[in-house]
Amino acid sequence: MSGQFPDLRHAWLGRMRYSEALTLQRSLFDRRKAGVAPDTLLLLEHEPVYTLGRRAKREDVLVDETVLRAIGAEVVETDRGGEVTYHGPGQLVMYPVISIREAELGPVTYVRILEQVVIDTLRQYGVEGHRVVGKTGVWVGGEPGLKPPTGEVPAGRKIAAMGVRVSGGVAMHGLALNVSTELAHFSHIVPCGMPLLPVTSIEKETGAAPEVDSIAGIAALRLAELLQRTLVRVDVSEIGG
Repeated sequence: MSGQFPDLRHAWLGRMRYSEALTLQRSLFDRRKAGVAPDTLLLLEHEPVYTLGRRAKREDVLVDETVLRAIGAEVVETDRGGEVTYHGPGQLVMYPVISIREAELGPVTYVRILEQVVIDTLRQYGVEGHRVVGKTGVWVGGEPGLKPPTGEVPAGRKIAAMGVRVSGGVAMHGLALNVSTELAHFSHIVPCGMPLLPVTSIEKETGAAPEVDSIAGIAALRLAELLQRTLVRVDVSEIGG
């Protein structure tokens, strides 16, 4: 339980540039560390962007500025864990800014919770997701739990990526779930540091493209349940600095 802040408030932000969302996250993060803001879940879609995590290499972006301009994408270095990934319309992005210390969670356990949120949400749409031993994220297809040989890409197709930052017991960043994402954009990078990694989406797996904000509601509720919190919806105006 989260001390003086037992609720998990959440807001749907719609489509937003990465830099704008990052500014909002950092404001929430600083205020949460200071103990003056509650745990908050931001739900949104991004404009096209390739983000480079702390372990990313610039050469993992395989195309030049001409291609990036053609698809309207930018490249941004950020302070989350992991390598390079793509965010864009049709992808649910979840940024929980929460005190995992007050929730009595370690970073690894917290990431496993985020993965479980995705697995449980996918099941609502008839998609069976699973973890891969030694990797972060959620896959479909392949053999659940099987650890790939060193240097090899896991069997199956990756449908959700995770990357977090924890400081002072507070976590930020989170997960990205491909709903109806333009999967061709992943071919412009080495996704998650794994060359030739197959990626997929709910739309590709089922032939249907659910509304991202509808999936966001299901995922938010599941996260609150796993954290044993009461989910409280708030307006965007209530979460600013």
